Amino acid sequence: MADETSESGGQAEPAQHAALTYTSYLALDEVLGAQRPRSDEHDEMLFIVIHQVYELWFKQLLHELGYLQRRLEDGDTPHAVRTLRRILTVLKVVVAQIDVLETMTPSQFTSFRTRLDAASGFQSGQFRELEAVLGRRDHRVVEHYPEGSAARERIFEAMSRPSLFDSFLAYLRGQGYDVPADRDVREPVVASPAVQRELLRVYRDDAGPALVCEHLVDLDEGVQEWRYRHVKMVERTIGDKSGTGGSSGAAYLRTTLSPPVFPDLWAVRSEL
Repeated sequence: MADETSESGGQAEPAQHAALTYTSYLALDEVLGAQRPRSDEHDEMLFIVIHQVYELWFKQLLHELGYLQRRLEDGDTPHAVRTLRRILTVLKVVVAQIDVLETMTPSQFTSFRTRLDAASGFQSGQFRELEAVLGRRDHRVVEHYPEGSAARERIFEAMSRPSLFDSFLAYLRGQGYDVPADRDVREPVVASPAVQRELLRVYRDDAGPALVCEHLVDLDEGVQEWRYRHVKMVERTIGDKSGTGGSSGAAYLRTTLSPPVFPDLWAVRSEL
């Protein structure tokens, strides 16, 4: 066809791509078509949307935490602090979403709960990966995911590489602090007197690294707030019933409340 041929070379012009739109850029047809209730109950839509939004925020948190680790390992204090502030803000939004979920009464949840079969938030691969990035090293969690599945591989890989705390230690070494460099990253983070001695120096110097420390404490506190609000939401909705995925529900969640993500940063508080 004449209108497909350039004047100079006679070669056909490549087909024009469809103009980018708000809908196509955000893949809204796929996103808004991903809510598929299994009942006619009004409240099931809210339950699905909330949990899908959680998964999107978990994806963003993993994205930001990976960037934060690289900034720490490069000794980039300003960008590490900015990234931590973003992570903390996202975490506040994640916690606040529980308020929306709690507008659903126990009877409203019960009206469609049996349709969930074995589906449960306990099976969230992204949240397990998030825990591993923050330092959890419990290989029993991968047993809940099929051999060869992408989620199992991601969780196992996250437990095999440096956690956020390991990146923080690398950052401190780069800032001239004598923290241990021989920690096995495949093991959980445990309190270390050697690390705490250097953290006291960090706080007494009261420079950029001290600000990073305080934002990490904020992060630790935010994770604990999420866990506490999650437990209370489950207790409020189903009491002590078993979870839909076969977990013990609130009883299991209560066991996750105490352990801090960064024990050394809490241990030095009484010495400051």
